[in-house]
Amino acid sequence: MYRVLADATASVHFLFIAYLVTGGFLAWRWQWTIWTHAAAVAWGFSTVLIGVDCPLTHLENWARGRAGESELPTSGFIDYYITGVLYPSSALGLVRMLVILVVAVSWGGLWWLSRHRDYPAQLRRP
Repeated sequence: MYRVLADATASVHFLFIAYLVTGGFLAWRWQWTIWTHAAAVAWGFSTVLIGVDCPLTHLENWARGRAGESELPTSGFIDYYITGVLYPSSALGLVRMLVILVVAVSWGGLWWLSRHRDYPAQLRRP
């Protein structure tokens, strides 16, 4: 049962990171989601820039320990599951800059769309 919890926690962690990167684009359709995305970005960036510990990592480590498995390395979830797997470790700085760029483009696009009077009308289906 603890292994299932660890796997579920890792899945939620992946979903959170996907939302952090792309969630700003959801606000193009549902403007209210910009607030949840801003909170996700603030949290995600604080874990990387300041070193705030992520409770999802703690939960996964706890569940892994109860399941008799080793915890994630001290470097954490991203370094264990993503860096070196989805992109080479040497590209970490580039990937971080791309994430910042994608978030900035999504927020800039929302700002641009919100300045056009027909923006809400564009969202209505014919």
